[in-house]
Amino acid sequence: ELLQKIHARSNLGIHVSLVTPHAELARKLDPWAPPPDVRIEVMRRLVEAGLTTSLGLAPVLPGLTDDSRALDPYAVSRILGGMVKKEATHVVIMGKQAVDDDSNQVGQMLAGLLGWPQATFVSKIEFLDNKTRARCTRETDAGLEVVELDLPAIITTDLRLNEPRYVSLPGLIRARRKPIEVLTCDQVGVNVRPLTTVLAVARPPKRPAGTRVESVEELITKLKQEAKVI
Repeated sequence: ELLQKIHARSNLGIHVSLVTPHAELARKLDPWAPPPDVRIEVMRRLVEAGLTTSLGLAPVLPGLTDDSRALDPYAVSRILGGMVKKEATHVVIMGKQAVDDDSNQVGQMLAGLLGWPQATFVSKIEFLDNKTRARCTRETDAGLEVVELDLPAIITTDLRLNEPRYVSLPGLIRARRKPIEVLTCDQVGVNVRPLTTVLAVARPPKRPAGTRVESVEELITKLKQEAKVI
């Protein structure tokens, strides 16, 4: 609903990043991320919701497409930065962190590369002064924080920002007819090289099984003699 309101007042574009349109290669590069067909389906759903602008971004990295380092957060932020400049975007609303690496870095890096202000972990947005400023409510460990920033800006979202809604059948039919544009890094004007390397991925050590105690006295004894915490 928020995206629809923005779209009604401005030229809004939704950008879904694709590592590669090839499912097998995508599974090798990023096995925990949604496959290309799922990401494309997300784009169609956005169109079904009334957002008429959709764009697929498929980075092509010569010599790096078989390397898991191909798209680190800095590379993603540079690609998105190229798209922002190409599309003359006024506001970028994006997730607070990726579901695969949980880096929570792309939004902040993108703001730095563009020299734009940023608001992160946002659960509420109000546009002010004829859409030249935004008041954002942030979710923090200490509670809610309200900040105001000039536009253009980067806003990363919290899960409580809005509620999903069901799409109408006419919207589904219209979305199927919308063309999806797939661009390469060269077309965006970005040359991407990884700056980070994943050295290892391992599960945390298995925790030992717990034990039952028969009385408070036995618990206190174990805490003193075994755990040594009292």
